[in-house]
Amino acid sequence: MHNNAINNALCALIVMGVSGSGKSTIAAALAERLGWPYEDGDKFHPRSNVEKMKAGHPLTDADRLPWLQAIAAEIERIGKSRQHVIIACSALKRSYRDILVHGRHDVRLIYLDGNRELIASRLAQRKGHFMPPELLDSQFKTLEIPTPDEHAIAAAVDASVPAIVEAIVQKLNAALGGNDVGS
Repeated sequence: MHNNAINNALCALIVMGVSGSGKSTIAAALAERLGWPYEDGDKFHPRSNVEKMKAGHPLTDADRLPWLQAIAAEIERIGKSRQHVIIACSALKRSYRDILVHGRHDVRLIYLDGNRELIASRLAQRKGHFMPPELLDSQFKTLEIPTPDEHAIAAAVDASVPAIVEAIVQKLNAALGGNDVGS
């Protein structure tokens, strides 16, 4: 498995999108493909946030701030130790992504792009997750699609997991000037 351009240029990938877009699944598969550790951004939420979401209430920006700062601190720690990590995190607003990336050139966003109908059908089938399907509309309302200056890689989520992961790796290598897209 050759991913030298990615390994040499980046310390972190943030797999982002609305709930149900496949962040955890794609991030875990991408981590396996690259040989990087995977962290679920949800584990950085304070307990109060999890309880609020379980109760069906959307988080406010004030609720999200300590969560985003905790993830940013983990990225900083990983970068300083010259390691790698892939983190699944909704990162719906530009201001949230600015906190996470905080000007680092060795962090890239992977935006999982899917339509509301596909994602709603996935959420309806999901069991045991704290994010109720009723909050999907608020997620799409909050979503600010990454702009070109954020250097995000967009990945359509209407394909198989291996196909999505391979497309992400190819796009990352192309963006970083690498040509080592073989598996």
